[in-house]
Amino acid sequence: MEKSDRMKICIVGAGAVGGYLGATLAHAGHDVSVIARGAHLEAIRRNGLKLIRSDGSEWIIPNLRATDRIADAGSQDVVMLTLKAHQLVAVVDELPALLGPTTIIIPLQNGIPWWYFQKHGGAFAGRIVESVDPGGVLAARIDIDRLIGSVVYAATAVVAPGVVRHFVGNRFLLGELDGAQTPRIQTLSAILSQAGLTAPVTPNIRAEVWLKLWGNLAFNPISALTHATLADIARFPAMRAFVAAMMTEAQAIAHSLGIEFPVSLESRIAGAESVGSHKTSMLQDIEAGRPIELEALVGAVIELGKLTQTPTPSIEAVYACAGLLAKTLSDENGRLKIEPL
Repeated sequence: MEKSDRMKICIVGAGAVGGYLGATLAHAGHDVSVIARGAHLEAIRRNGLKLIRSDGSEWIIPNLRATDRIADAGSQDVVMLTLKAHQLVAVVDELPALLGPTTIIIPLQNGIPWWYFQKHGGAFAGRIVESVDPGGVLAARIDIDRLIGSVVYAATAVVAPGVVRHFVGNRFLLGELDGAQTPRIQTLSAILSQAGLTAPVTPNIRAEVWLKLWGNLAFNPISALTHATLADIARFPAMRAFVAAMMTEAQAIAHSLGIEFPVSLESRIAGAESVGSHKTSMLQDIEAGRPIELEALVGAVIELGKLTQTPTPSIEAVYACAGLLAKTLSDENGRLKIEPL
């Protein structure tokens, strides 16, 4: 990828985070295509993509190229995969239509990514994380040399078809999988920064994956089970202690994989609490009747616990409860939301 003032960027999955990125990059002057579906797609085609910014101001991006057919977007400079982790396999065979000789692919999923052990080095180098890539389909079909890792810190939601709201956070950390400082990642960082986002380059993207996951593996499924916000969970003493127990187990796994956390466990919980009365993405999915990211956020951690021979009793208990909730809602084709009396 060569540096250019205007990049061709495709957002595959223009939901909450994808819609935020798409609107922000299009507003900055880039040639953005978004892949969406259903009522959301029709609203974007009809009215443009509306972004309600954290300061209350609104951007409307008219005439945005929006489609539900990936092949319609054509060759791109950058492809941002903003689908949920469990949705990637369904589109992987369509991605080649977006690829030119130097196209970069940026997966922006929560949790342990399918590429975790690719270009990893050490005893587990090249190992498939079955929880997020059963049978190694993604690893086999996506060229690892095209990937740049990313960790997202942005609280967003689709509040109506064609309308995305940004609450807080605009950090999109970037890292080559082998930690190299390459021209392409510096260019990408500059593109995002010029659009008003914070996009630092890290030499250890896996450590950043763990730092975010450290809290999410607890707060997300607990919020789905209790319908409590981040602040509610952190301020309920018994649940705060249980979150700490889950995070302690995860920290032991990360340490076994050579990851050191730059902040204390209590600081990480306080950081989640400071976001306030925000519903996690998993709770939003439960309320909307959508499948949840349980494997990427929790199941994969249990898998890595077994790989490193690290006990995970608290994590496994929450995984079982959240998994049954997800199955029940799927079987009943329903959703679960607290409504005022």
